[in-house]
Amino acid sequence: MTAVLLFGASGFLGRQVRELLERDDRVSGLRCPGRADLDLLTARPADVAVLLRAVRPAVVITCAGRMSGGYDELMRGNALATAVIIEAVAEAAPGARFVRLGSAAEYGPTPPGRSAREQDPPRPVTGYGISHLAGTLLVEQAAADGRVDGASLRVFNPVGPGLTGESVLGRARDQLADGARRLDLGPLGARRDFVDVRDVARAVVRAAFAPGLPERVFNVGAGRAVPVREAVGLLAAEAGFTGEIREDATGPGRSAAVSWSRADLTRIRTVLGWEPEFTLPDSVKAML
Repeated sequence: MTAVLLFGASGFLGRQVRELLERDDRVSGLRCPGRADLDLLTARPADVAVLLRAVRPAVVITCAGRMSGGYDELMRGNALATAVIIEAVAEAAPGARFVRLGSAAEYGPTPPGRSAREQDPPRPVTGYGISHLAGTLLVEQAAADGRVDGASLRVFNPVGPGLTGESVLGRARDQLADGARRLDLGPLGARRDFVDVRDVARAVVRAAFAPGLPERVFNVGAGRAVPVREAVGLLAAEAGFTGEIREDATGPGRSAAVSWSRADLTRIRTVLGWEPEFTLPDSVKAML
């Protein structure tokens, strides 16, 4: 039986991970501290170490992070928080498995028609991607140094129940919920690899309980590059929306420079035995 410490359990991704862990017979105890208990944005390794000594987890998972903000906020939320947890785990919970969520933005632009592989040279073009790449590199280095048994999951475009308004489908869903007669969105010509948040949660749990990790970085996607316009169309149709969809609004710039994104799933299939189960229509229905 395994004690698990989960950060970010109240977020879009973390909620699904928490639900799986609560139903998992391998979990003897699940602790999910909130910001009021321990704020990773301001915590020191010693603060996290106190919690680790109290919980004594065999698995530490963080689904916490920043999606927007200045370079300092992104680095603090996605890289520095990772560093703090690594230092604390190495000191207070040696041998614990550490799993963090990264992002496909770590890759940067990928040639159309090509799937991004974990061994490809990362070339992030945003502060968001750079901050997540820094977190991933810290996990890889800490594992190579024998300090932490860690893994970083590069999540592509997560969708499904609980999706926030920080993504294009989330913004479209919010406008539909408000009864908009016209959807005002940014350009929808890019192709994205949409993966259901419930499948992401399954990948996290697989990484958390895998008996050994010969690799430290894993893509988590559906393995399909779908036009964003098509995904928005599926959402509008499911909602019964027949109005105009405009593509001239300004949205977040996390991936504006990336026109094509698709995950190569060879590594996660081989090492973790993971496959996506939900289709994009499944995810769209769950969003509504």
